[in-house]
Amino acid sequence: MINLPNLITLARLLASPLAVYLILNEAWVASFWIFVAAGLSDALDGFLAKRFDARTLVGGYLDPLADKALLVGVFVVLGYLHHLPNWLVILVVFRDLLIVGGAILMHTLTGSLRMRPLMISKINTGAQFVLPAYVLAQLGLGANREGIVVALIYIVAATTVLSGAAYLVSWSRRTADIESAG
Repeated sequence: MINLPNLITLARLLASPLAVYLILNEAWVASFWIFVAAGLSDALDGFLAKRFDARTLVGGYLDPLADKALLVGVFVVLGYLHHLPNWLVILVVFRDLLIVGGAILMHTLTGSLRMRPLMISKINTGAQFVLPAYVLAQLGLGANREGIVVALIYIVAATTVLSGAAYLVSWSRRTADIESAG
C-alpha cells in the first residue's frame, strides 16, 4: 500500500493547499514552481507505478483525488482572482463533480468501482495542468503571450466537455449492460 508512487501522489495532494495559499498571496514564482512540480509528479508517479508494477488500489483512488484537489483548487483561486474566466472554472468544477457523482452512482449500482481514466480525460488533465502553469508563468516569470492563454482556455473547455460527455456515454452503456443482464 505504501510505495514510492503513492508517496509521490500523497505529496501532490498535500501540495494542493500550499499552491492555493501561494496563489492567493500572489507569490507567483513560488506558486508556479509548486504547481509545475506537482504536475510533473503526476507523470512521475504513473510512470513509476507502471514501470515497476507498483500499482495499488489505494493509488488508483488517490491519484485522481490528488489531481482533482490540485486542479480544482488552482482553477477556483485563479478564477477568483480574475486570471481565468469564471465560465471555465464552473465548467472544470462541474465536470469533476459529474465524475465523482457518476463514480458514486456506478459503485452503488455495481458494488464495485473501476478507476480507469479515458484517453480524452488524460488529454484533458494534461491541458488543465498546462493552462494554470502558463498563467502562473505569465504572472510570475513575465511570459506574455495572451493569444496562447486564450487558445489554452478553449482547449481546456473543449477537452473538459468532451471528457465529461465520454464519461456519461461510458456510464450509460455500463448501466444498460447491467440492466439487460439483470
